[in-house]
Amino acid sequence: MNIQIFGAKKCQDTRKAERYFKERGIPFQYVDLTVRGLSKGELAKVQAAVGLDNLLDKDGKEYAKRNLKYIVHDPAEMLLSCPLLLRTPIVRNGPQATVGYRPEVWGSWDK
Repeated sequence: MNIQIFGAKKCQDTRKAERYFKERGIPFQYVDLTVRGLSKGELAKVQAAVGLDNLLDKDGKEYAKRNLKYIVHDPAEMLLSCPLLLRTPIVRNGPQATVGYRPEVWGSWDK
């Protein structure tokens, strides 16, 4: 398995995802979205697995701060320019991906 966790240290679900993989001895790469966002290719792969609507955190502080509820915008472009709009954690295992804390899905990946 080649696990990548995209998230923010302040996000409780991201910390829970890290703990899930640490407790099982599964190595992972952590990418802090406050430092570096998803590349265009990474976004396309995650989008193919979970859908664009599931990636945009419409309940988050950043979405409200930017008033995106009232502005016509391209969600993919917004996610590339402002990674804090992503729902976290995003956990990737090659072509597979999940958004949010999903241990029931992660457990099936190693089988």
